[in-house]
Amino acid sequence: MRLHLLALLAKEPAHGYELKQELEQTFGSAYPSPNIGQIYVTLGRLEKDGLVRAVDVEQSNRPNKKVYYLTAKGRELLEIWVDEPTEGPRVRDEFFMKLVLAPLTGIADRMALITRQRRHYLSLMSDLNDLLSRTPPADRVATLLIEGAMLHLQADLDWLERCQEELA
Repeated sequence: MRLHLLALLAKEPAHGYELKQELEQTFGSAYPSPNIGQIYVTLGRLEKDGLVRAVDVEQSNRPNKKVYYLTAKGRELLEIWVDEPTEGPRVRDEFFMKLVLAPLTGIADRMALITRQRRHYLSLMSDLNDLLSRTPPADRVATLLIEGAMLHLQADLDWLERCQEELA
């Protein structure tokens, strides 16, 4: 969440609740609603690390609020994050480790592991289909995020099929 908040602060200074609203508006229903406590804890750490600075703003009928500004150090970190490629395929897949190692110990059967994992992926796919059906067509960001997750899940299901063919 650190870098997501820095990106929003690069656009304009904001306080924690504005950042929460911006995340929700930008990503829609596809992005889990961030916990406001987590946002403020993260902002505190960013401030401690010199990536943002906070300014107390007086309000007449309310407690003062802290508005956060991106620092030069924060902008530099954000630019590095944007310029770096995102992690690609995972070679150390946790499920694959279970699939190979658990049968060696006698703890589990490969077909049972594959079946359980397939059910889990199909349940996740069903949840994503439901989420997609409730997402307004005009919410392109949320739609793309959901569709991307569905494509990754479909690839995982295809890979499970291959594992079953080769290992079971």
